[in-house]
Amino acid sequence: MTSSDLTTSVTRRTAAAVAVLTLAGGWLGEAPGAAGVLAGGALALGSFRWLAARIVAVSAGQAMPTAWVAVTGLRLAAVAALAAMAFAGGWVHPIALLAGYTVLPVALVVQGLRLAREDSGSWT
Repeated sequence: MTSSDLTTSVTRRTAAAVAVLTLAGGWLGEAPGAAGVLAGGALALGSFRWLAARIVAVSAGQAMPTAWVAVTGLRLAAVAALAAMAFAGGWVHPIALLAGYTVLPVALVVQGLRLAREDSGSWT
């Protein structure tokens, strides 16, 4: 499996799970619940895709610019500022945002376990 296949697979699984959880968040927490799950999932997917693109670029032999570290810090600061404004405005529920953000790591671990099982032929 190539890195592109991995990124695509994790993105699809995460998007599908976030869609289902958005419906559940809307039912439980109304609009702020649905918006929180959707925003968390979008933030997680955006960060994952950005990181995956950087990893592919570095593994292809491109030099990592020193500004990359500064851009990463600014990106995280921007995400934190947007989340704080959304919380303060009451547009998203904090637990729903966390639920949406948590979907991606779970999808990534599941995909990793699936690949490990395919490589070894069994779980032992």
